[in-house]
Amino acid sequence: MMQIVPKTGLAGLKENWQSDLLAALSVSLVALPLGLGIAIASEAPPMAGLFAAIIGGVVTTFFRGSHVAINGPTAGLIAVILGSAISLNDGSGQTLNYIFAAVVVAGGMQVLLGLLKLGRLAEVFHSTVIRGILAAIGVIIIAKQIHVALGTETFSTKVFQIFGDVLDQFSEINPFVAIISVVGLTILIVHARTSQGFFKLLPAPMWVLLASIPFVYAFNFFDTHVVSFLGKEHYLGPHLLVSVPNNPLNAIAFPNFSRIGDWPFWTSVISITMIASIESLAACKAIDKLDPYKRKTDLNKDLVGVGLSTMLSGLIGGLPIITVIVRSTVNIQNHAKTKWSNFYHGSFLLVFVFILSPVIQKIPLAALAALLVFIGFRLASPKVFRLVYEQGFEQLVFFISTLTITLLTNLLVGVFGGLVVVLIAHIFIAKVSIPQFFRLIFKSKFTLEKQGDGSWELTLDGIANFLTTIRLTNLLEKIPNGAQVNINAGRARLIDLSIMEHLYDFQRLHLGTEGKVTFSGFGNYFSTSKNKLALKLLKDPENELTPRQLRLKAMAIENNYAFQPEPKENLDYLETFYFFRSRPVDAKYNRISGKTRDLEWEISDVQFEVGAFESYQEFTTTIDLIKFPDDIPRFTIERKDLMDKLIDPSLRKDIDFLRYENFSKKFVVKVEDTDAMDKFMNPALERLIEASSIQHLESNGESIIIFNDELKKAKRREFEQLIAFSQKLMQLIK
Repeated sequence: MMQIVPKTGLAGLKENWQSDLLAALSVSLVALPLGLGIAIASEAPPMAGLFAAIIGGVVTTFFRGSHVAINGPTAGLIAVILGSAISLNDGSGQTLNYIFAAVVVAGGMQVLLGLLKLGRLAEVFHSTVIRGILAAIGVIIIAKQIHVALGTETFSTKVFQIFGDVLDQFSEINPFVAIISVVGLTILIVHARTSQGFFKLLPAPMWVLLASIPFVYAFNFFDTHVVSFLGKEHYLGPHLLVSVPNNPLNAIAFPNFSRIGDWPFWTSVISITMIASIESLAACKAIDKLDPYKRKTDLNKDLVGVGLSTMLSGLIGGLPIITVIVRSTVNIQNHAKTKWSNFYHGSFLLVFVFILSPVIQKIPLAALAALLVFIGFRLASPKVFRLVYEQGFEQLVFFISTLTITLLTNLLVGVFGGLVVVLIAHIFIAKVSIPQFFRLIFKSKFTLEKQGDGSWELTLDGIANFLTTIRLTNLLEKIPNGAQVNINAGRARLIDLSIMEHLYDFQRLHLGTEGKVTFSGFGNYFSTSKNKLALKLLKDPENELTPRQLRLKAMAIENNYAFQPEPKENLDYLETFYFFRSRPVDAKYNRISGKTRDLEWEISDVQFEVGAFESYQEFTTTIDLIKFPDDIPRFTIERKDLMDKLIDPSLRKDIDFLRYENFSKKFVVKVEDTDAMDKFMNPALERLIEASSIQHLESNGESIIIFNDELKKAKRREFEQLIAFSQKLMQLIK
């Protein structure tokens, strides 16, 4: 089922201005505190982050290659800017001006890379190594901001020494500062876990700022004074607040290019260019997966766009600009349709800066520190380690090695050190000599052949790892849209995770052109993980069923249902449902299927993604899918939450459907055709849904999916309840 892709340019502006404007407002409320926090954490003026966010919106929009991404400053470059400040500090007081000059030159290098069509070079960097770099950046952010959050000081420059200083200065913690940080972190944690509509009215960062300002008045941060608490004196005053000029234009600073002939200047330029480009292009690919319309970003054009904007940002004293994943995820989840949402978000920020300067001046640094500590933790949390480990033990080794090397040295050494570790591991895993290993990489050929029936066959060979991604991309780009493709692993000795990611990304995008991609030969490989992306080497032995699978199999046998525990590779059908358009499906397994009244149904565990990088979450839930022989209305039915009671329904344009009022007021129902829904829905069906505990029920026009009560795997009893509900549903649908 093809979707109508939103128009572009001025036609897209006219068609989708309302949904884009509302999404941009939500994004700007996230971008404002993030821009301030990222700049302060980089030891730059607060306005440097807002300049980058504004330019990222109002300028980048017209040059980039992405559709619904948001551009602005990123926490991922905090460590780069801090490192540049150390290497460029010559005691002249011009360190920031040198950094802004490096930002301008780095932007120029990005433009050059984009014009030379070298954007795909970012694909050479192994994704687990990039995750390790991001985790290291998270640790660095926490180290730099923990003292701000606690009201203590450190003069150390090494990460481990900074953490040691926290313990040494524990008795010196300023409780009037720490309480603001504790409240801010509590808000961030609770906001991420709650579904209460009122709390979701504003993004979590904005709640942190709003909650912090009353403390500023209560403790009188406006005047410098000393307060005694438990026998210790603590200094309070304006030095604990964000410092921005009343007129934002007074914050403009100009670059100083006098160090352009020095090696430290060029190491800063290379670091900014490399990390910004890798993170930006990786974010673009992640956003393409989240885009409900499966549009593809022109990576080279995007590199030119962020490069030009970065140059302009540096020229007025702003930070580098990239494509940012968290704000882009917020944009997509708030149903943005076109690039104009990015322009609106920059415009909102421009208005905020001039109107809200007096309010910004009342924001405590501790509130922003709490926000940054939270971001840093998300980048390096135990959950990240677990997700990496689930892709294979060797990936955890790559990840920890990159993280450790980066923390002990710097980001550039961390990137290349991590890649060397990956190569050494691949040599040992492949069990070949070093010369033979590199021959298998550079001399083995991937082949693409057109078959007699018009389909295409791509065959891998030799060592297929991150060094072969560009070669693989060149072949995949030759496959016409809508074609049937089989990817054969047959002759490859080792297939790395980076190649598997690339192949599955291609499958997802190719399905959007009404093409079909199948895989063959991959079952003959050994992996250290069941994850479909895991590194593959030898034949995979048959796996034993888990206790839960044994219980489900027994239930299926008792009721004469079919049970298939193995993952199903072709998952494109689920993405015809609105719920999964921006939540990529990774796997479907533990499938129980049967027939009722000649209607086919199946209940299975589905693993899907939400967000990416620091906003990445992975869910595994159980869904029921019922297929009907004739067309049925397209609709969504979900239980009404507090949000629907507080916000006018017309503002929640989550799908291009109409609000359907002829149903229980306990639910939000949206339909494509109200007359068709009137004929489809009957009182008995409505009573069944209202009496159930079902949270979400959706039709794509020919099938219905029903979600388990919570986003988790169902137990055997809950499988039985879903089956019972679906059988009653099928009996009532005429």
